[in-house]
Amino acid sequence: MVRLTMDLIAKNAGHKNRSEEDFGQYVQKLTHLNLSDKNIDSIGDLSFCRNLRVLYLYDNQINQIQNLDFASNITHLYLQNNRISSIENLSPLKKLEKLYLGGNYITVVEGLDKVGELRELHIESQHLPPGEKLLFDPVSLNSLAKSLSVLNISNNNIDELEELAVLENLSYLKAVDNQLKHMKDLEGVLKKWTKLRRIDLTGNPICQKPKYKDRIIVQSLTLESLDGKEIQEMERRFLMNWKASRAARQKSNERKTDEQAAKVESSDFEAPYFTIPLHPSRPVKEKKGKPDFLDLAHKQKGERKPPPRIRERRSQMKTQAPLFYPVRVSIPCPSARTRCPAAADGASPGGARSAREHPRAGDAAAERRERARFEQGIARAPSPAIKFLSSSNTVTLS
Repeated sequence: MVRLTMDLIAKNAGHKNRSEEDFGQYVQKLTHLNLSDKNIDSIGDLSFCRNLRVLYLYDNQINQIQNLDFASNITHLYLQNNRISSIENLSPLKKLEKLYLGGNYITVVEGLDKVGELRELHIESQHLPPGEKLLFDPVSLNSLAKSLSVLNISNNNIDELEELAVLENLSYLKAVDNQLKHMKDLEGVLKKWTKLRRIDLTGNPICQKPKYKDRIIVQSLTLESLDGKEIQEMERRFLMNWKASRAARQKSNERKTDEQAAKVESSDFEAPYFTIPLHPSRPVKEKKGKPDFLDLAHKQKGERKPPPRIRERRSQMKTQAPLFYPVRVSIPCPSARTRCPAAADGASPGGARSAREHPRAGDAAAERRERARFEQGIARAPSPAIKFLSSSNTVTLS
């Protein structure tokens, strides 16, 4: 195994001693150091590299982060594909902006509470025990809430993002090949990420949900790229209008439902009533083929019989004796000057009065009145057969 020391730096730098500049001055001016894939297993004393800004130590066998107290000016630290199991000893790196820890054996994201200016954290594809997922320390997340803008947590069996909602300045999230399933949880987090510009969720079960892309675009108004594809402004406007119309329809349906429920409740207090048909319907035999409804109506009307009470009354009238019998009635003529013959001596008792009994017998008007009364009396008689007898002063009704 190889230890990272000043000798290793000198060997890989290819520095040749010159009179005008020695090795110590060269190391002090060094800002970028690339020692990737050198089979390094530990970090030694690098106290002379005080101006180091970028350190490349990826693809080695390093199992612990240590001896970086000198590196107060480092901004970029690359430690991917090593054997690191925990994040530690980074508090001296006050200016650290980008930290790459992908492909290690880290199970908990912690030890970042002293790194206040970290803008990018790449911790994808950790070698986790079977069935476990990458966890996040709330203290570290809260310390990174205002600074972190890029987070790569791909391929870490993560099934929810709710604990990452505190990262209010997050602009790019890469969470490829995880176990995200619930759309509502994602929508809740997107509401809090008001500065999110790009998100990549490829390979998650949530991508198979109906209208997955549309719902994310509508929920995050600042999003410019989804799963590596740019979002067009026209597409967002269309989806926003669709969302507004859908919300209006739902509100209208809810209002109608409430009105119908109110009507049902009010009808429960009203007295019930029943509708009784005036004419009971009778079954009509259908003709073969296509029925003629006009013929059926006429036939039903012709076969309609009167109610039982009327039929019974008619049968009684047929069997009863007649109300009036033919009789011979003699009515005295009112005056001898009328068109009727004069009254005879053999008139019936209570016959006509004599002319002497009528003081106004000669008056034509009185005669007309008497005639009218006479005709009215005849009209009220039960029999229409009227005979005027010339042999006597009587009128016979039979």
